Amino acid sequence: MTGQLKQRRTNYIIWGMIFILGLIISREVIGNTVREKPSAMLEREFCKGTSIRLKFLKENIVRIQISPQGGKFSESGLNRYGFIQDLNANNLDVKITESKNNFSAETSQLKIKGNNLTGEIVITDASGKKTFLKQVAANFQEKSSNVVFNAEKEEDWIGFGDQSRKRLYHRGYMADCYVTNVRSYIPVPFFMSTLGTGILVNTTYRVVFDMCKTNPDNYSWVDESGNIDYYVMVGEGYPELLDLYTELTGKPKLPPQWAFGLWYICRTQANDYEAVNDALNFRREEIPCDVIGLEPGWMEKNYDYSINKMWSNQRFPIPGYAFRGPDNFFSAIKRMGFKFELWLCNDYDLSYEEERRIKKKIESGPNQVIHHEVEVDEHMSRPTYMDQITKKDEPWFEHLKKFVDQGVDFFKQDGAKQATEHPDRLWGNGMKDDEMHNLYPLMYARQMYEGFETYTNRRPVIFTPCGWTGFQAWAGTWTGDTGGGLATLGAMLNTSIVGHSWSTNDMEVTRKEGIHFGYLQPWSQINSWNYFRMPWVQGKELLTMHKFYAQFRSRLIPYLYSWANISTKTGWPVMVPLTLEFPNDKNCRDNLHQYLLGRDLMVGIYNKNIYFPSGKWKDYWTGEVIEGDQDKAVSWPDDRGGALYVRSGGIIPMGLVMHTEEKNR
Repeated sequence: MTGQLKQRRTNYIIWGMIFILGLIISREVIGNTVREKPSAMLEREFCKGTSIRLKFLKENIVRIQISPQGGKFSESGLNRYGFIQDLNANNLDVKITESKNNFSAETSQLKIKGNNLTGEIVITDASGKKTFLKQVAANFQEKSSNVVFNAEKEEDWIGFGDQSRKRLYHRGYMADCYVTNVRSYIPVPFFMSTLGTGILVNTTYRVVFDMCKTNPDNYSWVDESGNIDYYVMVGEGYPELLDLYTELTGKPKLPPQWAFGLWYICRTQANDYEAVNDALNFRREEIPCDVIGLEPGWMEKNYDYSINKMWSNQRFPIPGYAFRGPDNFFSAIKRMGFKFELWLCNDYDLSYEEERRIKKKIESGPNQVIHHEVEVDEHMSRPTYMDQITKKDEPWFEHLKKFVDQGVDFFKQDGAKQATEHPDRLWGNGMKDDEMHNLYPLMYARQMYEGFETYTNRRPVIFTPCGWTGFQAWAGTWTGDTGGGLATLGAMLNTSIVGHSWSTNDMEVTRKEGIHFGYLQPWSQINSWNYFRMPWVQGKELLTMHKFYAQFRSRLIPYLYSWANISTKTGWPVMVPLTLEFPNDKNCRDNLHQYLLGRDLMVGIYNKNIYFPSGKWKDYWTGEVIEGDQDKAVSWPDDRGGALYVRSGGIIPMGLVMHTEEKNR
């Protein structure tokens, strides 16, 4: 009996050891064995003392962070303030395998393998047959980081926003992403590969991309944040990648219908009489127009950055007893059916409001100690701040409410201080300008959007020339102080490539080609600025063209609005570069004088050599049908300014010629 008990005890011990060993093999690292576990995140030691973190947001989106030896993982301003969405990954099925020298993570759509000895990271499809990305080096310097990837021989990339207007594809070039007046209004550190990969560098610092310019076999970037933090997304093509990118950073929000009509911005020297007469002349000339706007001359103090701005007493006298009276000039303009816009400049510290929104306490400094036995000088009893504009406890939008109450429908948020550096400024959230500079336009657009929406319960229109990652979710843009020539199309197409839909320029009103281009964009505006750009002073021939194109645009609004609605659901732009729609046609890659407006209209500008992609195309002006897959020298009628074609099978819903007041009936 004693022998049987001993044998039974021995068996229990053996089976217990086998069970424990099985747990060790399946869940822990011992030598070169592996562990496998379901998780959406992997964090471990990596190459040369660094650490790596993989976080899956979807089956086909992963965030990769690498920290230097002794360093910590950190969140960028884009994460902190919610410009990158924190997608719910709780139900993801991710298989993670680790050993001493290697690791892998696998979903149904992608597989990541890392080598702790060499520092290589390879991302493939789930089968391992198609390589999306191969990181070969990651380096940290004192104030920057550098990441290097192998480039496939035929691989090329589109993206980066409005930091170049001369190209759409970037192999062999540098891309410098930093908000800069005129040169780089809307740089975005996001790009898509022809292999089906999208990469977003998660930073608000300056980041410079080298797309095989220095080394023809490698592409890389240098991020002045000193962090290595990027998102990788994989998809079947540009439509899926843009859908993923805008799911991560925000889909465009549908503006009101009137925003797609013509806008007219008066001269900065205009007074109330001129503004009213400009509005009246649009109605008399039967030129459909939905917006009348004013440039900085409306202010008592030119370029007033303060929150105490008021109307110019000389140009726009408004009696104090009738600040919102029905007999003021803006009331007259609105009675004619126009929406009303005001120009703004801004140097307010918007970070205080952002911190309030995330319920972060802002230190106000030590309390002042007062000795009661001394005399108190009230002039010296309060702290002095370098920032004389910002009220830390008041949102920027608060001081604009009085103008909204008067009837202002939206504000033009000029580049002004958005696009200039503040090298010695410490912002209220504790950031220095190298971190805050690119972030500021995002805060400005979102606070304006949400402030107007909350106060009025109406859909806002946000209008700015500046942006960074995620700007497409909040703003419409124009191409800044760069006119309405051919180069501005490069800016608009490159912002379309990063998911932006509401774009325009300052229409070139004195040339037929500029009129054609200016009216056939997602948004359309004539900006007189310092000049006389009213259609009725351009001569009879050009006035007739303005009438035709304005009426044509008015009738196109149902078509434009339909595609705008699709953009809000997919991130697919309203103004489409040919290469997005026809990615395998290399003839479309360098085309900077054509685009699709919606899916079914192809516009050609400033050039009579037109490339026709596959399919059939019908000349809207003449009715001629042209076969695709060819270049062709074309012409258009004398009273038109460019080419316009309808795609075979296209549907173009048209409406009546109307302006805002009639649309709202």
